[in-house]
Amino acid sequence: MGVAVALLLGGCQGGPTPGGSPSETLSTTASPATSASVPAASATPNSPPASAVYKPADAKGKAENVPVPVMPELAKENSKAGLEAFIGYWYAQLSYVDETGDMSSWLPLISEDCRLCLRLRESAEDGYTDGRWLTGGKISVPVVEVLWRDNSIQSAKVQVIQQQIDYYNADGSIGRSSSEASNDAFALFAKYVDGSWIVVDLGVIA
Repeated sequence: MGVAVALLLGGCQGGPTPGGSPSETLSTTASPATSASVPAASATPNSPPASAVYKPADAKGKAENVPVPVMPELAKENSKAGLEAFIGYWYAQLSYVDETGDMSSWLPLISEDCRLCLRLRESAEDGYTDGRWLTGGKISVPVVEVLWRDNSIQSAKVQVIQQQIDYYNADGSIGRSSSEASNDAFALFAKYVDGSWIVVDLGVIA
C-alpha cells in the first residue's frame, strides 16, 4: 500500500512501497475502535486577525488567512487521553502544513528518527518552493486507538482521511497529477520527552 499522506505535500514522486522499512509500512491489520476528539483549528497569536477572511487555496492561488491549530492543554499530559489529544493536534498541524507550507509548529513534534516524517518534511519543502502551492488535502482523524502500556514509547492506530490534492506551479499551470482522496490506517509511535510528546515513528498499516 502506498503511503497517501507521504504525497500530500507535493514533492515525493512516490510513497513507500510494501516491503519497505518498518517505519513506512506495517503488516498489521487495522482495527481502530476508539474515537478520539480532534482539536479544531482556532486562533493563536500567530493567526490572522478575527476580521481576516479565510480563503482556501484554489487554482488561482494559495490559501489566505488560514487559522493556526492550537495545542489543547490535555495534549501536554503524559497519559492515554493526553496522547489521544496530541495525535489529533499533530495531524491538525500536518493538515496546516499541507495548506500553507508553514512547518514551524509541526517540526518540533517529530523526531529525526521518524523516516516517514522526514519524507513529509521534504515533500513540504518541495511542494511550496519557487512559488508552488497545493489545493485540497485537508486531513481528519475520526478514530484514534491508543495502545497504552508501561513503556517509554507508546503506540496508536489512527484512521486518517485526506481530501484529494491538486498541485500547481507558480505560473498557475498544473504541477503534476492529482493525488486521490484517501482513507487509511496509520501506526503512530510517540515518546514523552521533557514535558511534551514527540512522534518517533510512523507507518501505514497494510
